Order: sequence, then C-alpha cells, then structure tokens
Amino acid sequence: MGIPVFRGTFGPAQAERLLWRAGFGPRRGDVARTAKLGLAGAVRSLTRPGTETLVGPEPHDEKGNPLAPFDAWGHDHLWWLDRMVRTTTPLVERMTLIWHDWFATSNDQVGSQELMIDQNNLFRSKALGNFSDLLLSVTQDPAMLIWLNGIENRKGAPNENYGRELMELFTLGADRPGGYTEDDVREQARSFTGFRADWSDSLGRYTNFRFDPKRHDTGTKTVFGKTGTFDYTDSCKLVLQHPNHASFFVGKLWSYFVPAAPDTATMNALCAMYAASYEVQPVVEAILMHPAVYTGPAMVKPPVVYNAGLLRALGRGIDTSDWVWLGDEAGQRLFYPPNVAGWDDTRWLDTATFRGRWDIANYAFMTTSRSEKARVPRTAAKLYAAALASSGSPHVSAGTDKLLRAYVSAALADAKETWEQEQYPPLIFNALRQLVAVTPDFQTS
Repeated sequence: MGIPVFRGTFGPAQAERLLWRAGFGPRRGDVARTAKLGLAGAVRSLTRPGTETLVGPEPHDEKGNPLAPFDAWGHDHLWWLDRMVRTTTPLVERMTLIWHDWFATSNDQVGSQELMIDQNNLFRSKALGNFSDLLLSVTQDPAMLIWLNGIENRKGAPNENYGRELMELFTLGADRPGGYTEDDVREQARSFTGFRADWSDSLGRYTNFRFDPKRHDTGTKTVFGKTGTFDYTDSCKLVLQHPNHASFFVGKLWSYFVPAAPDTATMNALCAMYAASYEVQPVVEAILMHPAVYTGPAMVKPPVVYNAGLLRALGRGIDTSDWVWLGDEAGQRLFYPPNVAGWDDTRWLDTATFRGRWDIANYAFMTTSRSEKARVPRTAAKLYAAALASSGSPHVSAGTDKLLRAYVSAALADAKETWEQEQYPPLIFNALRQLVAVTPDFQTS
C-alpha cells in the first residue's frame, strides 16, 4: 500500500499552512506563489531548494552594531533568528531547528557559543540528508561531546550518558517492547570510549577535540545480542539496524509536522521508505504531501517560529536584541533547550508563556505603529482590511473574522467627538494588528 497523498484543493489556506509547518510562514506574496505551484510543486520547492541566500538587511542590535554571535550575550539567538527571517530555504532552516530539538544540546553546559553555532551549522549542512551520516557526525560533535560527557568517557571509566540518550531519545525510544536493556547501555558506553579534548586556560574552553585510541576500550562488547569489538561507528550502525529504530524515527519526525499520530498503514509505509536508505528528504516529502497535514488539527507554532514568521510577514529584519528576552518569556531561547529531551511542545501555550507571545507581537509592530494623527481608513470595513494587509494578510477563520469586524465597528462607534473621530482610527488600527497576531488562528497553523 502506498503513502496517501492529499487530493483536495491546494489553495491559499493550504499553502499558508504548508509554509508555516515546513518553514517560518510566508513573506508577502508567498502564499499566492506557493498555491500556484500545486501540492507536489510546492512541497518540492521546499524539499529540493536551490542555494540559500539571505534576503534583506544585515542584522544588528538596537545601537546599529553588527551581531557578534560567538561573543555577545544573546547574539547567538539573534544570529539564528535572523537566518529564519531572511532565508530562501525555509525548510532547511526548519529542519535545523528540528535537529536542534532532536539532539537537544544546551550552552548552559557547553559554555561556548562558537561550538554551539558549529553544531548548528552541522545540522544545517545535513538537514535533509542521510540520518546515518547525521548521527555519526553528531556523535563526534564537540558540543555534544561536552554536553553528554563524551570527552570524559574512557577505557576503565565509561560514562553512560551518551550511550543511554542515543537510544532513549535519539534513535529507539524508551520502554518499548523489544527495546534496549541496561546491559546494552553499559556496553554502548564502552563502545563510545576514546574521545577527548584539551582545556585551554587562556580561552576558557575545551579545544582540540579528537579520538584517542589509547582511551578506547577495545574489548569485546555485546549489544542487542550481537558481539564484537565495537567502536562508536559500529554502535551508530547497531542502533539504526535495531527493529525499533525506523518506527521511532518516523513517529518523531512526523510529530514535528502533524500533531496527531499517523495511522498504522501510513506508519508502516513511511518506515519501509526510510529503512531502505535512511534518507530524510523522501520521508519529509511524503509527510508534507499527506492528507493529515491539510485536514488534521491545527498545530501550535513554537515561539521562535511565531517570532520569525511575524518579522517575515512585516518585512522587518533583526534590529534589536529584545528578541532574546522575549523568546525566553515565550518559552524558547535558542541554544538553551531545557534538557536533553528538548522542548515540550505540549506546553507552548500556557498562562505564563502566552504573555511572551503578546509581547513579541507588540514589539514586532512597534516600529510601524500609527500615530494618533496618521492617515488610515475611517470606515470599519476599510480599516479592518488595511490592518489585516499590514499584518501580512494572514488567513483568519470565519469566527475570528466576525469577532474582529465587530470590534472595529464597536470601537469606531465610540468615537463621538470630532477629535475622537480623528484619533481613534489609528489607535484601532494598531490594536487590531496586535489582536490579529494573538488570535488562535495566528498562533497555530
């Protein structure tokens, strides 16, 4: 049985959902252009992009200074947010974010923005490539070696952190029938022995990451019932060959694009596709063409996706460092996932983090807010249309549309005096843009 493909109308609403799920939302004109491509053309334009370029003004802080992502506080977050805003290959950037969450590594322990950005560039370079290659590269990545104590894992004193998380969070999943055992964890830890690095007092960080054969346990190990003198390359192959890997990989990858689990037939077909080569691109293409993307439930946008999407819609670049603390307030600071399991997508919207989203919208519109004397339409219908267009013309549901129109009409009706009739419309325009950006329609895709 083949993998189902969406056969319904691929119009503006479907194109907009695709651009949010597989990227960071549309720029002006993107929805119409994407809809004209049809489903297959639209998906392939994302999964098979040309060379990336960054479109728009160079990022800077509020003083006009260029970013210093290796050194200045928060500039790593701004550097990556800028790529999300300006990229012409949004799915590659979205996959980079997915891998950052999948192989969650935090600078809280790594202590080097440079190493974290190096890891980020690794994710970007292999975004839609081969998962086997990605896994092997992540295993040797300096930031990961620090994060999960790989440089402390040596013969005679094995450290189990990476071997455990490799299986539990990265490749197999925990507590599944036919899964791994504690003995497998211990034996995997022995297989991963041998990496080391040097501490530099002058730099205040580790340097010269390498594999040292003298630190590697060359003895016989037994993993998943197989015996051999395994090293880290063998261990990466063993987890990929495990019967639980394909279903874990497909289920986890699917969850980044669709909030409801795939049906059994879809899961089996995607697993067969993936297991044949470990290639990511065809699996992502199949998911993005699946009916569940377009007919299934709405999905809450992660805070940085929401932030980047607002800026893309407004045509605004990175011009302030406020996005760092605003991201924190909304629950997502790039390069600082809460733990090795990554961010909990079920907690993107709560009474604490929603305030952060409100503030992100407020700051996004701040540079283009209308003064009390600004010329804006004076009738409810035209004022509503102008505010929506100024917000990037996002799709709004019939229910939301009705409520927003009622708000505009009621607010204009309150303007009794001449001065109120002059000053209220610009204020209503500003308020309406803020309300559009915090509606359930805009918070989800």
